[in-house]
Amino acid sequence: MFASLRKKETWVRYLKSLKFALYCMTHPMDGYWDLTHEKRGTMAAANTILILTLLTRVIKLKYTGFVVLIVNWEELNIITYILSVLFPLLLFVIGNWALTTLFDGKGRLGQVYMATCYGLVPYPLIQIPIMFVSNFLTVEESAIYGMLDVISLIYAAILIIVAMGQIHEYSGGKNILFTVATLFAILVMVFILMIFFGMISQGVAYFISLGRELLFRL
Repeated sequence: MFASLRKKETWVRYLKSLKFALYCMTHPMDGYWDLTHEKRGTMAAANTILILTLLTRVIKLKYTGFVVLIVNWEELNIITYILSVLFPLLLFVIGNWALTTLFDGKGRLGQVYMATCYGLVPYPLIQIPIMFVSNFLTVEESAIYGMLDVISLIYAAILIIVAMGQIHEYSGGKNILFTVATLFAILVMVFILMIFFGMISQGVAYFISLGRELLFRL
């Protein structure tokens, strides 16, 4: 009985934290402060929002009107397509947390991740309706889709920037500075990863060629 009640309370809290994402979207200053400081957000809701965002990215390939989006399915790799969103997002979370930790940032890694995911809410909320509307647009009306598509991205970006300022308790100027620094940190991490994986691929190629040479001589 107690376990059942506890499970129900968990679901209620999850649904409330998921609904709270809408409040963060319309009241970002207060919302993102309460998200972490008042513990009104949950990792489960953050993961749900991230999954919905990724699913929206994939679904729009199929259901967006051909007038505004043409997909070459033969050259498309869905996994790579998803990672092209997920990987930069995770690098942003790690980069922002690593930098702000060195400069009196109050947010923990989990809080940075949670706030970032909550900031993605405008993307699925705007993209899903315009995805289906796009099937009824003419070429002349396709500019409407393009405008709303850009708005969803800008809106999400603004929410994420505001969220970082609130959870780290930074002023506006300092928050912008560290947002730019985070983007630079992402480039550095990508460069290091490219070198790292390049060295690994060269090492693997060397041992493969060495193995082939040994087999040939034997």
